[in-house]
Amino acid sequence: MATDATELFTEMVRSQSQQIAQQITGLFGQMAPAEGSPQAENAVQWAQVAGRLHTIWNEYQVEQFGKAKDSPPHYADPVKWIATGESVLQQLPLASPEVQQRLWNGVSMLINAVLAQYGLGADAGGQAREGEPELPLRDRRFADPEWRRQPFFAVLHQVYLLLSAEILGLAEATEGLEPAKKAQLLFATRAIVDALSPANFPLTNPVALEAANRTKGESLVRGFENMLDDLRKGQLTHTRPGAFVLGENIAVTPGKVVFETPLYQLIQYTPTTDKVLKTPLLIFPPWINRFYILDLNARKSFVRWAVEQGITVFMVSWKSADASLADIVWDDYIAAQIEAIDAVRDRLGVPAVHTIGYCVAGTTLAATLAVLARKGEADKVASATFFTAQVDFEDAGDLKNFVDDAQIETLGKLSPEGYLDGRYLAATFNVLRGNDLIWSYVEKNYLKGEDYPAFDLLHWNGDVTNLPARWHRDYLRDLYRDNRLVVADSMQALGVPIDLHRIATPVYVQSGREDHIAPPESVWKLTHYLAGPWTFVLAGSGHIAGVVNPPSSNKYQYWVNESRPDTLEEFVDGAQEHPGSWWPHWADWLRGLDDGEVAARGKRRPGGRGDKVIEDAPGRYVTLR
Repeated sequence: MATDATELFTEMVRSQSQQIAQQITGLFGQMAPAEGSPQAENAVQWAQVAGRLHTIWNEYQVEQFGKAKDSPPHYADPVKWIATGESVLQQLPLASPEVQQRLWNGVSMLINAVLAQYGLGADAGGQAREGEPELPLRDRRFADPEWRRQPFFAVLHQVYLLLSAEILGLAEATEGLEPAKKAQLLFATRAIVDALSPANFPLTNPVALEAANRTKGESLVRGFENMLDDLRKGQLTHTRPGAFVLGENIAVTPGKVVFETPLYQLIQYTPTTDKVLKTPLLIFPPWINRFYILDLNARKSFVRWAVEQGITVFMVSWKSADASLADIVWDDYIAAQIEAIDAVRDRLGVPAVHTIGYCVAGTTLAATLAVLARKGEADKVASATFFTAQVDFEDAGDLKNFVDDAQIETLGKLSPEGYLDGRYLAATFNVLRGNDLIWSYVEKNYLKGEDYPAFDLLHWNGDVTNLPARWHRDYLRDLYRDNRLVVADSMQALGVPIDLHRIATPVYVQSGREDHIAPPESVWKLTHYLAGPWTFVLAGSGHIAGVVNPPSSNKYQYWVNESRPDTLEEFVDGAQEHPGSWWPHWADWLRGLDDGEVAARGKRRPGGRGDKVIEDAPGRYVTLR
């Protein structure tokens, strides 16, 4: 009897479907017709397809053999790396006789019920149901009619769905684990059952088989080439290569790079109004992604929209890490934020700036505000807006499943030159939404050989950024694992102890209702550590769409609560819902702090007469890999 959870799961699916396995043989017979059959003329075509696949694979093997002699083994195939450590699935009681008996009984009943729809099985009487079969279990991965056309595939995916639910239930019911280990068990279990879906394999996916039959094997060739291309670059492709060019059809808001250091460039955008707010806006995007998530195109761009509202906008563009940034730590990012604040103040001759910190840069902005407050320089920042940013990591969501000691230690092995290849981080974020960001693309682009879409958001998602390894390990250990930032004076930066309770700067906190990276329950906790006025907005959607939601889209909604509730639940109970984008609400809040304006001339227009600039936006740092 198998004791490993994965082996048992596979064995149960295979053994329970043996009674109808002969049907798939018939289907393959159609795809590779015997001599003398009506489809015999296709035999040559299938032989050619097989030959092409063999040639493509041999060429890839030769190519990789040549690279292996010159490439370090830890970069050989980042797409295979998701998480490390022992398999937590072994903690499930799948080998228990009681559990196995319940599963066998459930699967047997399900198979009989499904077969009865096709007039098969002992109780069917040979009479198939008219119309499309009504199957007990539903899942959008199996919505295509091909999954119900043949009894074999109907049974296969129904048994899979039943066993998936049962195994996830066993994980949920597991007792005796500390909360962190329990969460890791649930996450790993869900990831594995998603990976084992019959939709992810060519011989068990009827939609892929139908495409191969219809295209006479061409879909198999295209899909195989797509897969090998991704193996070459060590990264899953989500959008059509070459569809987007920085500065041409993405990140195109006009502006100039007006300042730079080895760590970042500072972009100032060209005004489109005659007058602008006197106090400029400085945006700190996360350095784990490219800044242009806030400047995808003219319709979606937060930057362009803010400029059109009469705001002087500056954007930090972080450099993707290389060996020269190996010694960068959190202090350096805090110092960079303070340096950028001073650079904007000096350039425009203003006493303070408005700031935005997105995700990890928002976490760092909170520390920056605490440092400035301790040094008596808090008045350099007129306001701080936080996009989906956390400071208290007690309930930080699924990413906490990647921060135990073994996984943090593994990061060091993956970073011998002092920086973490961004493809590893991309794989981690993809697995957080495995069905959406991994397996659906495996099916569409590998199994069915479909063309990639031209989608700017997916292009940005795949435009990975390398991270300084030392800083990344410290961040995961000190914040995600040990939650030290919210402990007054437990951490310091630039020789200054950090106490978030000293932040009296006016604050605007935005969170996404469906955010799985920075859950709203976690983002809300920022309000517990602020000494000054704050406004909290809960936006519809998640970590990206909840932020990038222009008013012109007329999508989603947001909630506000004018009182100061203690918990997110109280906020939601007393909140007022508003349709559409929260951006205008934020702009009104910003102008409510100080609506003083100045003429948009002089250095308010970067690159004008007498103004020396470095280069056009979006700058060269955003192009570096």
